[in-house]
This record gives sequence, C-alpha cells and structure tokens, in this order.
Amino acid sequence: MAYDKFNILKSSAVPLPIENIDTDQIIPARFLKATERVGFGDNLFRDWRYNQDNSLKSDFPLNDNRFSGKILVGGKNFGSGSSREHAAWAVYDYGFRCVVSSFFADIFRNNCLNIGVLPVQTSAEFLQKIFDVIESDSDTQLIIDLPKQTITIDSTGAFENFEINSYKKENMLNGFDDIDYLMNIKDQIGEFAKNTPL
Repeated sequence: MAYDKFNILKSSAVPLPIENIDTDQIIPARFLKATERVGFGDNLFRDWRYNQDNSLKSDFPLNDNRFSGKILVGGKNFGSGSSREHAAWAVYDYGFRCVVSSFFADIFRNNCLNIGVLPVQTSAEFLQKIFDVIESDSDTQLIIDLPKQTITIDSTGAFENFEINSYKKENMLNGFDDIDYLMNIKDQIGEFAKNTPL
C-alpha cells in the first residue's frame, strides 16, 4: 500500500489565509535534491517558518501553538507555479492529510492525489467561514468525508460538497497509488491480454 487509506478525517486545522501560494514557497528549490519522499516536511514553507538564523518565526501559523491538526487551510490558488511534486511530498511529510482551498493549481492537485493528500476545493464563501471559525476557536474541528465528498465545520454543521475524480477517489479510499492500482487488477489485465488478438 502506497499510503494510509483515506475515509473520514476529523481534525483541527492550521489556517494559512494567503492567496497564490506557489510551490517554491511550499518547498524552496534548494531543497529539491533528495529523490525519496522523506524529510521534506522539515522544510515545508521554510522561508516563511524560519528566520535567517534558523530560529522560528513566532507569527507564522505553523509555528503558532494554537494551531495543529492534519488539515491545512490555504488561500485561493494554492500550489501554483512550477510542477515540482516535492511540494506535495513536503505537505504529506509534515503530517497534513488534507489541504482545503477555494482553488488549486491542477498539477499540485494531481500530485497530492498521487501520494494520499486530499485537496478539497470549496467555494470562496465557505473557505472564509472556515477561516473565521478557526480564528474564533483554534480547536475547531473539520470533518472531511471522502465517501460522501463533504467537508463539514463540526461546531456549526455547515457543510459543502467537493468534487474528486472517481478513479482518484477509489485509489485514496484503498490507499493505492497508480502502480498499486495496476497490481490490484493484474489478473484482469492478464485475462484481457490473453483474449485480445495482436
């Protein structure tokens, strides 16, 4: 299994109400030398999280002890810029299993889906509701229900539906990447090949 199965996630969230967060801000280019999906979380938002002397910037949300959880809530146009898959790796390696925004760059969205991070796109109005409720209560829980494709603010019951490709949804429910999926249907592939003339 490529990663943990995703079904229903109930968690507090870290708010990052900044628009147009690009992949170079998510993981700066100088940290792209590694080829395995580990260790990138240490440098997630590196230039925003740390001062030049490597001390933490206390006013950055990921360094604010009021906020925690497996859900990152970002502003509109999250993951724009270059197509580096390391950005999704950094989000996953840090411990986030879901990113919520009112708009995602397509390549970042697909990179997330390939490694088990669920990108949940909401309306701009619902995203603002999430930011507002987290600001008033940092312990606010969000419920991400993948089978029903809903995101719910637990304290108010407000919810929205979100879209996801059916193939990617099935893979996330099973914890499959593309290779796992093919291995899971290898008997069907073999049967098709045996019965298909060249």
